[in-house]
Amino acid sequence: MTDGVGGVPGLARVTLESGLTVVVQDHRAADAAAAQLWVGVGARHEGPDEAGLSHFIEHLLFKGTPTRGPGVIDETISGLGGEMNAATSHDFTYYHVVLPARHLHTALDVLADAARHAAFDPEELERERLVVLEEIRRAEDSPTSSLWRVLSREHFVGHPYGRPVLGSPESIRNSSRERIVGYFRQHYTPASAALVVAAPMETARVLDLVREAFDDWAGAAPEEAEPGPAAPLARVTRVDEIRALQQTYVALAWRGPRVPTPDVYAADLLVSVLGQGRSSRLYQELRERQGLVSSVGASFYPQHDAGTIAVTLRTTPAARLRVEAAVLAEVARLRETLVDAAELERALTGVEAGHAFGRETAEGTAYAYGVAETVWTLDFELGYVEAASQVTPERIREAARRYLDPERFTAVTLGSAAEESA
Repeated sequence: MTDGVGGVPGLARVTLESGLTVVVQDHRAADAAAAQLWVGVGARHEGPDEAGLSHFIEHLLFKGTPTRGPGVIDETISGLGGEMNAATSHDFTYYHVVLPARHLHTALDVLADAARHAAFDPEELERERLVVLEEIRRAEDSPTSSLWRVLSREHFVGHPYGRPVLGSPESIRNSSRERIVGYFRQHYTPASAALVVAAPMETARVLDLVREAFDDWAGAAPEEAEPGPAAPLARVTRVDEIRALQQTYVALAWRGPRVPTPDVYAADLLVSVLGQGRSSRLYQELRERQGLVSSVGASFYPQHDAGTIAVTLRTTPAARLRVEAAVLAEVARLRETLVDAAELERALTGVEAGHAFGRETAEGTAYAYGVAETVWTLDFELGYVEAASQVTPERIREAARRYLDPERFTAVTLGSAAEESA
């Protein structure tokens, strides 16, 4: 059992009779245990009248159960020297507890209790409603958050990825307790979830603790239509939003590969060459040589229904058009010529280092496996670095030609409306 998954020592993956997937990693780097419950529900699963419910529930799950009143869960975990956290994306919601390994049973019991019996206390609900509304307000005031919100809206027209994970002020104000509880009961089922544990103990012992806590969790997976792949981009879309800002924020985005497909490896390395780190092409050209930007970077976001390859930067209003032209010139170079051996080696080293550093802690290991279970597959995750090492310069150029289409991308500018200087 311990060596049966991808040949990784101390790694086990089982499915309980309830349908709950359990992944356990014997992780001995420190005397800390991480327990994470991953639920396959996020903003992508919400209907128009459910916007923001996945994230709202994330705020409420640890706020009490019939046997643990408001504040008790937090006091219990912090009293044991542990921490709790949670996050929501378009594809998933996850809940995280990290604490000394000898208290792992308590972490599992808390997660199981909250997942099955969250009380959604009316007073706590109204208190968290105000917290979420303030979170939305802060996001709208943040230039970076606003840039991504507008970019997602324009890049994924007609798809749930185009809607904010936080929802809107209107949708949060109108979310009744009845609707929240109904959404929770529909989606929080064992067949829709994965429990990931990384701890310094034998996997068989951890699985015994998991069964003690979760064996009586019941419920079928929700029957609902999946959104399906996002429609391909048909043209260049440009959106300028006027704001009184000292700098101009710019984003250019292309549709990237979905996971798990082989193009993901080439796209990851392509983005590294293009705009990750000070040695990247965009940093060297736009900041070091031309001095047109204060910051620039490229990123690849592989999601369930579509991937996004994005370039984001900050510049002056007067330099905006020159900066976009320079970005497109670097994109064209990737489409036309092969990356050299040194660039590819640096990119691969970055991928290897990122995976290694992410697994130094129990928390990071559990997170990597949790994303894999809810967005792609565990086998895909375990073989990622090896598969990336097989990518050639030709495959990177092929990926650039396939995905970085100069006739199909989304461009968003946030800032003042200054004219381009001569």
